[in-house]
Amino acid sequence: MTRFYIFIFRFLIFVFLQVFIFNQLEINPYVHIMVSPLYIMLLPFDISVIRLLFISFFLGIFIDALSNTFGLHTSALVLLAYFRPFVFRWFAPRDGYDSIKNPSIFDMGNKWFVFTFGSLVIVHHFWFFAIESFSISEILLILQKTIPSALLSFIVCVILQTLLLKKSK
Repeated sequence: MTRFYIFIFRFLIFVFLQVFIFNQLEINPYVHIMVSPLYIMLLPFDISVIRLLFISFFLGIFIDALSNTFGLHTSALVLLAYFRPFVFRWFAPRDGYDSIKNPSIFDMGNKWFVFTFGSLVIVHHFWFFAIESFSISEILLILQKTIPSALLSFIVCVILQTLLLKKSK
């Protein structure tokens, strides 16, 4: 039961960080730091896809409601949750995943985390900015926003993990 409370606490922390800190940062018009994908990434390996989609939906709804972004975060997080099992399967260790470990940089290693979370962040950010512009003719603008935002978001998420998480036993 304490595991459940940890996930609720993390949920609230990530909503707070995204809405009240990172959405308020004005780096430049092309860079938006989004840390909410990290919450979905850190959910256990053995979580069901339906539960993963529901959690992503509710995380996105909370962020959208508080940010006034009309479903952008929700759609991007649900898409990320949909692709998460495929990406995890693609980059799975030879022996499979250990249910005791978490999908974090500490438990799975740098290389695994860079490839899996990096792939998911790029998908998330590309979808977010594609839906925001809602025009395929602006693909260069979408990529101009996606690449630096995904890179900076990835770096911030790695820093957040070092501050908030510890290695599993």
